Amino acid sequence: MKIFLIENGTMTPVEDVEETTRPPANGFYWIQARLFDLDILQSLFRLHPLAIEDCIDEEEQRPKLEVYHDHYFIVSNSIQFQNQDIFLREVNIFLGGHYVITVSKFEINEIRIFPSIIREEEIHSSDSFLYFFMDQLIESYFDVMEEIQDLIENLEEQVLLKAKNAHLSQIVGLRREILYAKKMMAPQRDLIHALQTMDLSLISPNLRKYFIDIHENAVKIVENFETFRELIGNVREAYQSSVSNRTNEIMRIFTALTTIFMPLTVVTGIYGMNFDVMPELHTHYGYFFVLIIMFTLATTMYVIFKKKDWL
Repeated sequence: MKIFLIENGTMTPVEDVEETTRPPANGFYWIQARLFDLDILQSLFRLHPLAIEDCIDEEEQRPKLEVYHDHYFIVSNSIQFQNQDIFLREVNIFLGGHYVITVSKFEINEIRIFPSIIREEEIHSSDSFLYFFMDQLIESYFDVMEEIQDLIENLEEQVLLKAKNAHLSQIVGLRREILYAKKMMAPQRDLIHALQTMDLSLISPNLRKYFIDIHENAVKIVENFETFRELIGNVREAYQSSVSNRTNEIMRIFTALTTIFMPLTVVTGIYGMNFDVMPELHTHYGYFFVLIIMFTLATTMYVIFKKKDWL
């Protein structure tokens, strides 16, 4: 557990967790907790048991806001994009009048870099901490969306150049990741809207209006994921079209070759019959004459097919 007293953009480490139960003269406490710290924090701040249960639950929680007597419980998500996979890391936030508790099962980039934002923005209250932290979480989605867009564009170029079997698994996997991110982003958008519109005593009315910008960004993100879903669908259609065209090209070549060899098969079939009276069989140059005819037929048909761009 890490505890900081935050006053006008400065962070002072606090050793005694008992000290956080008393509101400071200025500022608020930021407690970075782990799961095994929740028991003591629950007893100190009287955190609601249902919120504690959601924190330790192994099942993935959807973003939400729960309002209790003297604190709020917020579930949000941090996003990461690695090896063409989208990872949503759950972040649990307890917001009180003089404290903020952040709990996560994973290392969250936004928590790691947030001290610099605290100093830069001179954050001085728990509700302003929540605003800037949620803003940072939402902004992280734009970096991921830029990577996804680049990946879709590169994948489309590769498919149009030459479709491979590996491309199909990439397309299906990326589409699944996009649908998953969109599914989880919709409640994230609703969470921001609730923070913006609900009459919440722990969030000042002047600060609440700033959540409008975050909500607009959340709406854009949901729309962008829907656009990505359509784009990846177009890439899949391009893949299927490319594979179909290549199959047709191969069948056209096979058909042309079959057509070329068809008259040769007729010629060899005729002279392969078991008849004693076949004048050509006894001609001195009959064998070479037939070979010349077969070669001429094949060459003529090849030239015709080539001129018509069938080969």
